[in-house]
Amino acid sequence: MNQTVNQKFSIDEADANKRLDIFLAELFSDLSRTFIQKQIKSGNVLVNNKLEKVSYVLKTDDCISMHISSECEYSIQPENISIDILYEDSRMLVVNKPSGMLTHPTAIEKSGTLVNALLHKYGNNLSDCNGLNRPGIVHRLDRNTSGLLMIAKTNAAYEFLKKQMQEHNIEKKYYAVVSPYFETLSGTINEPIGRHPSKPEKMAVVYDGKPSVTHYKVLENFSTASLLEIVLETGRTHQIRVHMSHIGHPIVNDSLYGGRKFPVKTQEQVLQAFSLKFTSPDDMCEHTVTIGFDDDIIRTLNYLRSKK
Repeated sequence: MNQTVNQKFSIDEADANKRLDIFLAELFSDLSRTFIQKQIKSGNVLVNNKLEKVSYVLKTDDCISMHISSECEYSIQPENISIDILYEDSRMLVVNKPSGMLTHPTAIEKSGTLVNALLHKYGNNLSDCNGLNRPGIVHRLDRNTSGLLMIAKTNAAYEFLKKQMQEHNIEKKYYAVVSPYFETLSGTINEPIGRHPSKPEKMAVVYDGKPSVTHYKVLENFSTASLLEIVLETGRTHQIRVHMSHIGHPIVNDSLYGGRKFPVKTQEQVLQAFSLKFTSPDDMCEHTVTIGFDDDIIRTLNYLRSKK
């Protein structure tokens, strides 16, 4: 089936530092990377209204515009998956993504994601600013991190919410269980984060990374672990996991970043986005959405308290 893609969208912090061709191949999972590269070289893909090389490294807020035609059929299908909606108005909503669910499809996994569920419930009534594979998605959480995500129904809402994020006017709070325990009851980690120099699936503290600031305070201490409340000042990929690992307190059960394995069944890292404070583009009022501990945190805390 001949499909024309005429799209314009901006790059968020999660996709900064990726190559242009790799980012587009991930975004349009039914297009081959070779095809994407040909389109870039042919001038059908522009970055900030300029022709760039396929190896161009994306920066936050870069604007990509593309007009390509291909013999492909996009395979992202609506799926009748329950969505836990905590807030909704005419322009946006806030959902509670469960641990284990991808925020959006990838080249490998195209079903069972939050986007598949959103397409079933809202159809085309979602913002398309973030590309065909990410309708409505303003920001995202790692697969095994549960919690609150904002979804934009309109392009104006998407731009409004993204501006709040860029200006650090949205407050995001997380729970995390880390090991070993903290002797200090609060602190701030201010270390730059970028792609790991030898392991592309990981991020790391690197001298030429993006400025990254994480604030934490201890809510409860145990002999081998601490329950933290974390507030992000920036929103880099894997930021909490990287920062906690860097200072020697990785998140429990986080195999990618060296977390201590506890005999508690969890999806992976014991991390939850539990609070969002934002201004809605619908009523221009400030709203705060909060949720309680997820099952992974409850199981982990029950285990730790049983050892006291």
